[in-house]
Amino acid sequence: MRTVTLPRARVGVWAAAAKVAPRRRRVEDGGRSRSPVAQSQRAALYVHWPYCEKRCSYCNFNKYIPRGVEEAAVRGCLVTEAQTLLRLSGVQRVDSVFFGGGTPSLASPHTVAAVLETVAQATYLPADSEVTLEANPTSAPASRLAAFGAAGVNRLSIGLQSLDDTELQLLGRTHSASDALQTLAEARCLFPGRVSVDLMLGLPAQQVRPWLRQLEELLRHCDDHISLYQLSLERGTALFTQVQQGALPAPDPELAAEMYQEGRAVLREAGFRQYEVSNFARNGALSTHNWTYWQCGQYIGIGPGAHGRFMPQGAGGLTREARIQTLEPDNWMKEVMLFGHGTRKRLPLGELELLEEVLAMGLRTDVGITHQHWRHFEPQLTLWDVFGRSVEVDALLEQGLLLLDHRGLRCSWEGLAVLDSLLLTLLPQLQEAWQQKTPSPVPGG
Repeated sequence: MRTVTLPRARVGVWAAAAKVAPRRRRVEDGGRSRSPVAQSQRAALYVHWPYCEKRCSYCNFNKYIPRGVEEAAVRGCLVTEAQTLLRLSGVQRVDSVFFGGGTPSLASPHTVAAVLETVAQATYLPADSEVTLEANPTSAPASRLAAFGAAGVNRLSIGLQSLDDTELQLLGRTHSASDALQTLAEARCLFPGRVSVDLMLGLPAQQVRPWLRQLEELLRHCDDHISLYQLSLERGTALFTQVQQGALPAPDPELAAEMYQEGRAVLREAGFRQYEVSNFARNGALSTHNWTYWQCGQYIGIGPGAHGRFMPQGAGGLTREARIQTLEPDNWMKEVMLFGHGTRKRLPLGELELLEEVLAMGLRTDVGITHQHWRHFEPQLTLWDVFGRSVEVDALLEQGLLLLDHRGLRCSWEGLAVLDSLLLTLLPQLQEAWQQKTPSPVPGG
């Protein structure tokens, strides 16, 4: 095991963070109503930490290599923006908090604690709310993870990506496979049953059998949640340029599809439930924060470039907005200090746009879209009205890729793997039904 000596200056900060967490629980449990809260008054909170040690070769996320970042100033702006947007949203309960990035494990635990305390003071944050922190192995020694736990984090998402050192170098990762496995072991000791790992597939020159051996090795070490992500070559990244210039072979989509199919079968055999296209859990260890996204629940995004979806107060409770915060951290901080938030774009979502999101996001899950869930967003047109009369949809039902029954609309095991192609049929069908807007007189079609 690796021993870590804590820098003295940071020991004080982390000790302060540890003291804040119990205070957060006292705040949230002290007099705040626990009566049921309407869905329109509930939300998840996403917190974006934009800084990384270096830019990975495949990544085009909104991230920056820090040059003398004053964390206290960033922390103050995150707190201010959280206060502003929680007030603006009218949200009375936050069900989950997710610290993403960037590399939020580079932030101090005191920053995490300060944001959580702000949320608990502004709204009801249950003591057992899921609070997730993304972590990279090289920035997450056991002592630091323990400090994050003391600050209020109770779930980790580790960017492992590969157990092959050559692939990790290709991806520009700063850790080795042994680093990743050591961090995973330490995390499981601190957060048993609450550690997720990411594994990538479809890399240049990657082959099916060696990748499956990585997955099988990971199963000997992992906790109860695994995410499988296919590499997406994004313009502007180093990996894209290398492939474009012929220095690396282009990823083979057929091999990637085979890896995905074989991988999900291996995980099912190991007792994992594929509850979403890319996410697998056993022992009930689903991500409640991400489930909010897939169920089209409200979420508030704070930090540079963060996205959100919520209904601001004063909009009559009818219009949900898609919001994007200012991308560049320095500009974002200036706007927060001037206006209380750094929202750069606000886009009201029309009813059809929202239904398209409900369809596309809901079908990513194994539950799909229940009739009750659909009625929450569209009380007039039923799922039977929209999809029960279509020859094209009937063909998908006959092929066993889609199910439409008393439970609702969902993909089969086979259909979940080809969801993108199914949506090419389903979205136009929704748009056509919306234009006609002629619901059947009898519920159920």
